[in-house]
Amino acid sequence: MADYLEVVYSEKERPYTGYPVELCLHLFQRFRMVPGMAFLEAGCGRGEFLKGFRDLGLDACGVDISEKAPALSPDIPVRVSDIEREGIPYDDNTFDVVYSKSVLEHFHDPERYMEEARRVLKTGGMLITLVPDWESCYKIYFDDHTHKSPFSVVSLRDIYEMHGFIDIEVSRFRQLPLVWKYPVLNYLCRAVAPFVPVRTKVKALRWSRELMLVGYGVKPGNDGKGE
Repeated sequence: MADYLEVVYSEKERPYTGYPVELCLHLFQRFRMVPGMAFLEAGCGRGEFLKGFRDLGLDACGVDISEKAPALSPDIPVRVSDIEREGIPYDDNTFDVVYSKSVLEHFHDPERYMEEARRVLKTGGMLITLVPDWESCYKIYFDDHTHKSPFSVVSLRDIYEMHGFIDIEVSRFRQLPLVWKYPVLNYLCRAVAPFVPVRTKVKALRWSRELMLVGYGVKPGNDGKGE
């Protein structure tokens, strides 16, 4: 069977762009990361986000199911693991941040990922999870046949809470950097979204209607409170 990075994430299907750098900076600032933090990207794939966070000063590592992933980020430590079967191949209490984008929805058992992410986080460490918003993209959700577990605002919040995270935040998120700078444009996007064709190829229009969810939570200390 062909490697998913050769099919779904080939340069032909998904050309390299400057978007990962912009998203990394946005999340770095939004969640008040600081240089030197130990950072893990689960499902790092081609390494675009991993390199973006590394360049912001984080001590970055990655893990991915693809055997090709380490070669795509040769200057960053990347380990190969099927997280659902083998777990995250790092020690307990290793990272200040565990991050994933468009990964959790691919698991048959997302509980396994949450358990492993919590295990490798330090006390007070943050789990940041980006997944497609089921409510806004259900019509095309299974165009990607590897999607297994849809998430809504409610279910993403619940899975964080069930795994003992605190200070939980879950919000909808448009993948449009201009909207991050000028949040008032969200109102325009909402007005336009109902008229955008479901499978439009125009990215600016597509991301006006297809939303992501951003989940955030903190690993508490032994007394159930964050440090």
